Amino acid sequence: MSPLELWLGIEATVNRTGNDYQDQMVLSGVQDRISDLERMVSTGARRVRFPVLWERVAPNSLEEMDWTWTDSRLNGLRELGVDPIAGLLHHGSGPRYTDLLDSQFPEKLARYAGAVARRHPWLEHYTPVNEPLTTARFSALYGLWYPHARDTTSFLRTLIHQLRGTQLAMQAVREVNSSAKLVQTEDLGFTRSTHKLRYQADFDNLRRWLSLDLLCGRVDTRHELWDYLLEHGLTERDLTPFLERPCTPDIVGINTYVTSERFLDGRLEHHSPARHGGNGRDKYVDLETVRVFGGFIGGFAARLREAHERYALPLAMTEVHLGCSREEQMRWLLEAFEAALELRTEGADVRALTIWSAFGAFEWNSLLTRREGYYESGLWDVRAPQPRATALVSMAQHIARGETPQHPVLETRGWWHRPERLTHPPFGPARSSAVEGRPILVYGPDNVLSQGFARVCQWRGLAFQIVNPLEPGEADLNAVLELEDAWAVVDVSQDSDPEVLAQACLERGVKLLSFSSAAVFDGQKGSPYFESDLPNPSSVRGKKALERETLLLETLPQTLLVRTSDLFGPWDLENPVQAALEAIHSGQPLEMLETLPAYLPDVVQSALELFLDDEKGIWHLSNPGPSSLKEFTRALGAEETMDSSATPKPFIILSSERAWMMPSFENALERYLEATTQQKREVLEVSRG
Repeated sequence: MSPLELWLGIEATVNRTGNDYQDQMVLSGVQDRISDLERMVSTGARRVRFPVLWERVAPNSLEEMDWTWTDSRLNGLRELGVDPIAGLLHHGSGPRYTDLLDSQFPEKLARYAGAVARRHPWLEHYTPVNEPLTTARFSALYGLWYPHARDTTSFLRTLIHQLRGTQLAMQAVREVNSSAKLVQTEDLGFTRSTHKLRYQADFDNLRRWLSLDLLCGRVDTRHELWDYLLEHGLTERDLTPFLERPCTPDIVGINTYVTSERFLDGRLEHHSPARHGGNGRDKYVDLETVRVFGGFIGGFAARLREAHERYALPLAMTEVHLGCSREEQMRWLLEAFEAALELRTEGADVRALTIWSAFGAFEWNSLLTRREGYYESGLWDVRAPQPRATALVSMAQHIARGETPQHPVLETRGWWHRPERLTHPPFGPARSSAVEGRPILVYGPDNVLSQGFARVCQWRGLAFQIVNPLEPGEADLNAVLELEDAWAVVDVSQDSDPEVLAQACLERGVKLLSFSSAAVFDGQKGSPYFESDLPNPSSVRGKKALERETLLLETLPQTLLVRTSDLFGPWDLENPVQAALEAIHSGQPLEMLETLPAYLPDVVQSALELFLDDEKGIWHLSNPGPSSLKEFTRALGAEETMDSSATPKPFIILSSERAWMMPSFENALERYLEATTQQKREVLEVSRG
C-alpha cells in the first residue's frame, strides 16, 4: 500500500440564501492571492481540493465563461507539481439561471463539466458536487439554504438532481479524458437515540448512505429505502439510470465533524420547549451526540470502518477541520491522522487525509445563515496583512512526511472526550478523559491576568501550574521549571527579573510569553500605536515597562511579548470599564483614563493562539473601536460625563499591523455586560436560598 497522502482543501462555498450570495473565497481573500498556491505546496500536500466553481466561471450563462482566475490557479498548481481535485459545485445551488429543483439542473451541470474538461484536459480528479446528501438536507429538508424547501419530496428531488448531475458530468468529462476519476465526498454522520426513538435513528443511519448507494447502483427494489423513495415522489425512471450505468466513485471521500453525530433525545423534560421537535409520531430534541451521550463519539475511525465494510472502495478523509481553539484543532487533526493509520492496518485502502479550510471559513457557526463576520482559522489565519501560518502548518508538514506530530498540548485528548462536553444530563454512563501532559507555568502574583490564564487554560484543557514568587527574583525559576517539567512560561508579573526569567527559559528550551504595557507610548500621537512605532514613555510605569521589554528580548529574542492596555473582565469588577459604568449610573463624572481598556478574556485567548503558533517578538492585542476618550464614553452610553476640571491626559490606543485577532470593543462590552448580569443573577438566586 502506498504511503498516506496529505491533501488540502479550500473552503469555497458560494452559498445562496434568498437572493443573497456569500462567497467564501472573497471573504478569506483567496480570490486575490495567487501566493496561496505556494503556501499550500509548502506543506508537502500531494493534492488540493480546488474550486472550479460553476457560479464563479459562468455566473450569467453557459455561453459566457470567464476562465481568467481559474486558468491562472490551475496552471499554477500544475507547475508546482500539485494535482488539483476540481470541485464544480460546493454547497451551492448553482448560478442564478438554475437551482437544485430545476429539472434541467443535471444537464446544465454536465455542460459546464464538459467545458472544464475541454479547457483543462489534463485534470484527473473531479468532485462535481460536494456532499450532495448534506446539501439536499440543508436546502430542501431544513430550508436553511436556497431553494429553502422543507419537505421530503423536495429533499429527494434535489438529491436526485445532484446525483444525476454528477453522473452526467463525469460522462462529459470522460469523453475528453477517459481516465478521469470521481472523488465523491459526503458528510458521513451517525445517529443515536433514547430507546423509544431507535426506529428513527435506524432510519437516519440508513438514509446517510443514500447518495453513495445511488451512485454505486445499489438502490433497486431490494434496497431498504426503495419504497420510501417511491412514496415521496421519485419514480423508477428517476432511479433506473443509476442501475443501468452506475457512477461508482473511484475514491469515497468521508467528511466527519464533531457535530456530524446526532442524538435524538426523547427526555423532553431536560430541554426547553423551544427545542422540542419531532417526526410527526414522537417528539424529541435533535442535538449533538457529544453534548448528551455518556460515551464517546465514534469519530473518524468508526465512520471509515463503516464505509470500508459497505463499499470496499478506496477511501480518503476529505475534510478534517474543527472550528475551535488552536490546541483543539491540533488534537482533532492528530485524531484523524491516527484513525487513518489504524484503518490502514486493518486493511482499508485509506489513501489520504485532507486538512480542510486551509485559509479558514466564515459564518459556519450559523450554517451560513448570518452575516456577522464570524471566522474560524485553518492552516493559515487570514486576519493579517498576509495569511499567518498557525501551528497546524507544522503538523501538516509532519503528516506529509508520514511522521506523527508531537506537541505538549497533544498529550491531552480533545474536549469531545472531556467532562465539559456534556451540557445536558448524560444518556448512559458518562465516560471522560483527564487533562494530562506537561504544564504551562503561569508565573507571577495572584492578579487578574493570572486568574484569567487559569480560567482559560482550564476551559481549553491546557495543563497549567501557577507559581507565585514571594519576592521579585527570589524564586529559583530553574528549579521550578525542572520540578514541574513545564514546556512554556506565561509571565504575568511586571516585577520579576526579566534577565533571570529569560535566561532560565533559554537554558531549558522553554517558550516564554510575557506582557507589557501600552504606557511605553506617551499618547501624543493622536492616533493608534502600532508595533513598529518607537516607544517614548513619559511615565515611570512606561519607562519601567520599556526597560523590561528590552532586557527580555535581548536575552531571549524568541519571546512572545504582548503589549496591551488596562484590562476589564467579568472575573474582577474592579476595572476601568465597571468604574465608568457605575459613574454613569450614579450621574458622577468619569475618571480620566490613559488607555482604551482591553477585554481580558479576548487578550488571554488571543495571546494563547499566538503562543501556540510559535509567534515571537512584540504584538499588540486590543479590541478595536473607540478612537478617543469621547468615543469611549459614547460606547458606554454617555456623552459629556468627563470631569471638566480634571487635567486632560493623553489617551493611548493600541492597534496592530501584524494581525487583527480581537473582536471589536463594542462586541467585548456586550459580552462583558451579559456575563456580569448573569453573575449578579446567580448571586441573587443564592441569596434567596
